[in-house]
Amino acid sequence: MSHGCGRTRWKRFALFLLPSTVAAAALGIGMAQGALAASFFISGNRFQVAADTFAIRGLSIYGVVDVTRKGRHVPVVVTGARRATIKGLCQSVATEVPVLGLYTLRLTGGDRGEPVDARDMFLDMTSLAAGGSTFHDIDIGVAAGSVTKGPIDPGDRAGLFDPNGFAQQAESATLTDVRSTVVAVSAATLNVPDLDLSLKQGSHNCF
Repeated sequence: MSHGCGRTRWKRFALFLLPSTVAAAALGIGMAQGALAASFFISGNRFQVAADTFAIRGLSIYGVVDVTRKGRHVPVVVTGARRATIKGLCQSVATEVPVLGLYTLRLTGGDRGEPVDARDMFLDMTSLAAGGSTFHDIDIGVAAGSVTKGPIDPGDRAGLFDPNGFAQQAESATLTDVRSTVVAVSAATLNVPDLDLSLKQGSHNCF
């Protein structure tokens, strides 16, 4: 996602990109943007994303620091997918509403046959767990400016992108029983069959 005004370089982010975090590339879905997102500051609120199966063609992973409107820095793993298909998608965010108390906004889709389809998707993640993961033609430790198998956000390249930074890439990846926490997601296109959006009082998180 393009974060020219809301990101800073973090050249030492390689410490966080251990091989186990390669799976972070496969998570998350937010709202359809219709095109690559414009530069924006994140809200700072974390939300949950879960999926039964998450399959990616063209994977990239690199680290940055997102910035909230109030100037707070949030280190994240940015992951990109040229094409992603998701079965059994669930997204949830719980928020305290003044006077009324806790409410949960929950979105589900792709669980009745046809999967969710996303293209040129970028997500900013703070944690991930998966029951199973398989990666094909993976490269760990490639320079971010040399990534070719997966996408790099155009806004990052034009702004605060560090071509010598630590990155990872793979031709494809498949994860199952996915559970992740993210702060922002964008996609060029997002098709969500069987979309179900609800706002309920209390806690109704995906996991």
